[in-house]
Amino acid sequence: MLRPYLAVLSARFRALLQYRGAAVAGLGTQFFWGLIRMMIFTAFYAGATGSMPMSRENVVAYIWLGQAFFLLIPFRTDGEIVGMIRSGNVAYELLRPVDLYGLWMGRELASRIAPTLLRATPLLVVAALAGWIHWPGAAVAAAFAAALVGAVLLSAALNVFMNITMFWTISGQGVNYLVGTLAYFLSGLIIPLPLFPDFLQPLLDIQPFRGLGDVPFRLFTGNIPVAGLPAVLAHQLAWTAILVLSGRLLLSRALRRLVVQGG
Repeated sequence: MLRPYLAVLSARFRALLQYRGAAVAGLGTQFFWGLIRMMIFTAFYAGATGSMPMSRENVVAYIWLGQAFFLLIPFRTDGEIVGMIRSGNVAYELLRPVDLYGLWMGRELASRIAPTLLRATPLLVVAALAGWIHWPGAAVAAAFAAALVGAVLLSAALNVFMNITMFWTISGQGVNYLVGTLAYFLSGLIIPLPLFPDFLQPLLDIQPFRGLGDVPFRLFTGNIPVAGLPAVLAHQLAWTAILVLSGRLLLSRALRRLVVQGG
């Protein structure tokens, strides 16, 4: 039952692992911006007079985790899927004896995992050797890994939803800019979410993007205890289910209205 979707995921995963040059270039960029952000927050903490919701050490680790797992953020739609929709070649996808949503979900899972592995592994090693992050105990590491799986599922579901909206738009730039900006800002990659004002915290806690970065990183640093893992996973999986169900309904509606012209 799952075999064709796992085959798509595996093939896409192996193909994306070939882009090592892009990974090296991206690694340099991530490292540079990580240093800039670390210096900014170090200066911020040096001038702070009141108590802070996170220690400076936790914020530094949070920053480097954000740089390492930067590509979990869904910044743009899948160019190949967008091209198929615009050209009408998506009709060939409908001839396959598989579920189209499942097919696209497999692609997006691979697109989240493979590039992230290429960049995250060396960056985390460097950050650990430099003393910017400290590896947690087994229980915390397991909780972080579980939350990271939830983040991958949530990110893939969000990206598939973005792809499906291409049936109604001429250009995907609007969706890319809107979702990408919101995800980047509200996942904590610019400012750790605990540093936002207290009156915003209830809204930040319920929005989906925190499951992409903020909660896994806070589990790693101990800002969220391991006992909070069930609530973290419930939040991530609930939003993933909402996006999957909404995406399926939207795709079903799109395919009922789809008209493909040509020979």
